[in-house]
Amino acid sequence: MDSSSSKKILLLFVTFLNFFYILLAKNTPFSMSFPLISTQLSHNSSSKALFLSSLMANSHQNTNTKIMPRVPSLNYKSTFKYSMALIITLPIGTPPQNQQMVLDTGSQLSWIQCHKKIPKIPPPTTSFDPSLSSSFSVLPCSHPLCKPRIPDFTLPTSCDQNRLCHYSYFYADGTLAEGNLVREKITFSRSQSTPPLILGCATESDDAEGILGMNLGRFSFASQAKVQKFSYCVPIRQGNHTVKPTGTFYLGQNPNFRTFRYVNLLTFPQSQRMPNLDPLAYTIGMLGIKIGEKNLNISTRVFRPNAGGSGQTIVDSGTEYTFLVEEAYNKVREEIVRLVGRKMKRGYVYGEALDMCFDSVHSMEIGRLIGDMTLQFENGVEILINKEMMLDEVEGGIHCVGIGRSESLGIASNIIGNFHQQNLWVEFDLRNRRVGFGKSECSMQV
Repeated sequence: MDSSSSKKILLLFVTFLNFFYILLAKNTPFSMSFPLISTQLSHNSSSKALFLSSLMANSHQNTNTKIMPRVPSLNYKSTFKYSMALIITLPIGTPPQNQQMVLDTGSQLSWIQCHKKIPKIPPPTTSFDPSLSSSFSVLPCSHPLCKPRIPDFTLPTSCDQNRLCHYSYFYADGTLAEGNLVREKITFSRSQSTPPLILGCATESDDAEGILGMNLGRFSFASQAKVQKFSYCVPIRQGNHTVKPTGTFYLGQNPNFRTFRYVNLLTFPQSQRMPNLDPLAYTIGMLGIKIGEKNLNISTRVFRPNAGGSGQTIVDSGTEYTFLVEEAYNKVREEIVRLVGRKMKRGYVYGEALDMCFDSVHSMEIGRLIGDMTLQFENGVEILINKEMMLDEVEGGIHCVGIGRSESLGIASNIIGNFHQQNLWVEFDLRNRRVGFGKSECSMQV
C-alpha cells in the first residue's frame, strides 16, 4: 500500500472512529514474544477447549476496528508443543509470574487463574498471586466496564460485596468461571512490558489454564497490546497425543510472509445487528468443499451469514476440530458415507460432536478411500487437508473424521479448528484486516 493510500484510509478511519477506540489508540504498537508450551488437557478441559468459540460469541458489539499505523515493529519468535490446544505461558505482573493460557483467536476477554484468600483446595501451581505483584489493581464497580449494557462487552458484570467489578459466565458444558475484572501488566523483560491491561482474575473455574483472548474485540490481548499481526505454524501431531511435536509462533512480523496467500476479513457494520453473528471473530469468505476430485454440491450461501447471522466461517485456534452448519455438514457426511459408510462405527459419537468414526482395524485404509479434502475460499485460497489428516485418533484406537455439526456446540457458525490448521502458517494481520495461509512443514520451522 503506497503512502497516499495509507493517508486516505487513515482519514476515513479518523472520521468514523468512535470515542472508545480513540481512548485505546493512544498506546504505541509493539511486538514481543514468549514461550508456548502444550499440556495434555483433562477430559473436561479438552471439552471446554472444543467449545471455546461459543463462549464469548453472542454479542451486539461495536465492530469498528482500528487500522494500525505503519510503525517499525520488533519481531520475536518462540516455539510451542501441540497436542489438543495451544497453551501459552505469559509472564504476568511485577515481578512476573508465569501463567498458562489457551491461545484462542475466538475469544475476547483474557483471564488467568488467581489465588483465593482461603482456598478450599490447594490452588494450581500456576495460579496467579495478586499480593505478589506491585502492578495489580482491581476494577471498582464505578468503572465504565462494570456497566451491564456497555456495547463492546459481552460478559455479565455486577458489583460484589466489596464494591468490585465481578464477572461470571458458564461454559457450554455447564461449568462456571467467574472472578473480578482487574488491570495487570505483562512483563517481558526489565525494559519491555505492556501497559496495564484489563484481564479477568478467576477465582472459580475447573480449568487449569486461563484464556488468552486474541479476537478483534477491543478488550482482547491483541487489541489492548496494539499487536499488528501474529502467526503460528501448527505441526502434525501424533494420534495418541503422547508425543507433542514442536511448532513456531510469531508475535509481530513473520519472515515467511511472502509465501502466504491472504483472504480478506468480512466486515459487518455496527448497524447490522444479527443475533447469531459474532462480529469480533476472524470471519472469511468460504466458497466450497471438495473431497477427492469431487466438488460437493453446497451453496455458497451456507458459508456466509444469513439475515440472522447464521453461517459465518471463522478461523479459530481455540476450537480443536472443524464444525459445519447443518446443510454443509450433511453434504460432507453424505459423501463420506458413500465412500466408506459400511466401515463406519455405528451408534458411536465422540464428545457429543464427532459421529463419523471407525475402529482401528479400518483406520489405515479410511483416509485412502476418502482422499484429500480441500476447503475453498475467496481470492483462490485453498486449505488442502491430506488424506492422512482426515481422521484423528480419539480414544482406545478409535478414529474419527475431524468434522462435526455446529449445532452440537449450540452455535450456527462454520469453524475451522486447529486440527485442520496443521502444517499451515496461519497469520492474523490486524492492520490490513486479513488472514494469511501458507503451506509448511511446521516441525521444520523451529
